[in-house]
Amino acid sequence: MTSWCAKILTLFPGMFPGMLGYSLAGTALKKGTWSLETLDIRDFSSDKHRNVDDTPYGGGAGLVLMPEVIDKALTAARQDFAGRVIYLSPRGRLLDQALVEELVQGPGVVLLCGRFEGVDQRVLEAHAVEEVSVGDYVLSGGEPAAQVLLDACIRLLPGVMGNEETVAEESFSDGLLEYPHYTKPANWQGRQVPEVLLSGHHGKVADWRRAQAEAITRERRPDLWERYLSRSSRASPPQGSQGKTNK
Repeated sequence: MTSWCAKILTLFPGMFPGMLGYSLAGTALKKGTWSLETLDIRDFSSDKHRNVDDTPYGGGAGLVLMPEVIDKALTAARQDFAGRVIYLSPRGRLLDQALVEELVQGPGVVLLCGRFEGVDQRVLEAHAVEEVSVGDYVLSGGEPAAQVLLDACIRLLPGVMGNEETVAEESFSDGLLEYPHYTKPANWQGRQVPEVLLSGHHGKVADWRRAQAEAITRERRPDLWERYLSRSSRASPPQGSQGKTNK
């Protein structure tokens, strides 16, 4: 079986695998569940000084990664590889669990890590590169964002988590934030574990967890709550439709 592959285009290949070399992702990398290939963008420069950037047309501060260099790097990464090509950018589509689940269904990803003021727009268009953001803030480069995206994907690969029930009950798995967790002791510094969790009644525990997830989502993420309500209303059959059959 071919492993899920991550190809990283970066000016700092030494930043990988970074945190991905530890814990579940690191173990999966050693087992061959996924593979990592880093391509140094400077290797695709034709300049003797290995320059990869230049000043922006129209003026302004900073430098822009040149299209010719990025074109060569992307062409090399995409050769005989059908994975989706993503540029980590604060103006991109927000990374969410739905996108993560899409990405793990394919053979892998090519991740372009920008630096400076970004990448020449023409090469992004020429390669139909998708832009993805990990949040509404600015980083010094795409490498930390790439590691966030990869960590989210790798943990969903078959066999990485080892417990499918754990994945199914996580935040965002059904559009809600996760419910609170507790462990021993039952009383810690005067704070008691909710009685329902000690009851052994699985149905009541499930109901409590669902209610907690809904309450937390409603309070902390009104945007997610509205989407959850919208999906729930679409999934529910119209009133009075139950039990009816065509005659």
